[in-house]
Amino acid sequence: MSRRPLALLTNDDGIDSPGLHALARGALDAGYDVIVAAPSVDASGAGGSVQAVIEDGHVTVQEQEIPGLPGVTAYGVSAQPAFIVLAAGQGWLDREPDIVLSGINYGANLGRNVLHSGTVCAVIAGTMNRWSGLAVSMDTGLSMPESPHWEAPLSLLGGVLGRLRERPAGTAWTMNVPNRPVAELEPLREAELAESGAVQVRMQYRTPEGPRPAGLRVIVSEDFGGKRPDDDVTLLSLGHPTLTELAPMGSQPIGSVVHAP
Repeated sequence: MSRRPLALLTNDDGIDSPGLHALARGALDAGYDVIVAAPSVDASGAGGSVQAVIEDGHVTVQEQEIPGLPGVTAYGVSAQPAFIVLAAGQGWLDREPDIVLSGINYGANLGRNVLHSGTVCAVIAGTMNRWSGLAVSMDTGLSMPESPHWEAPLSLLGGVLGRLRERPAGTAWTMNVPNRPVAELEPLREAELAESGAVQVRMQYRTPEGPRPAGLRVIVSEDFGGKRPDDDVTLLSLGHPTLTELAPMGSQPIGSVVHAP
């Protein structure tokens, strides 16, 4: 049996996401055995939902193949990422993970808006089994780029995981990285969560008229004007990858600077 630690990889962009595949390669290079279990379809914005599609009393699990990584066990699951992580600790897997890795997400997960992120909440779900975890997101903006710089977060992964191993079991971190070449990254900074994320959502209400029902139009924009010099929104806008520790449920604040050697 392998003595390498086992990383459970998931995300909220779905099993076919190139970001997930990049993270799997990075985890292998960092010295981990890898098992991938991710939603079979896009589950962005799932937050901590444990919703799953149940047919004939079962949640469908389909074996998948990760491009370029033959032999890596991978599953597409008809469920949200938090459900998948919880299932791993409730008798699904023969070997329990040592760590949960989630991402690499298209788009940054910043500020207290991380509570809506399936990427981040998958890691939080792992803490219920005292598994440490790292959520990785990349600031690709509102429009998906053709060639994201996956090498940017992967260049930091080994060092960050080494630091995470020094922390108590059940520690959850979230890392955001600019979408730029490695040589153009500013130094990694520990950051607090901003009061709100960079993605701003406004609802425009439409009144009913005749047979047309009332409705809500979702208007999405970005604003990187952080309010504090040490929050994740501000630092990321300056080109710094950011690292934030997510405090245990029920404690305050929910996002604080990382305390690690």
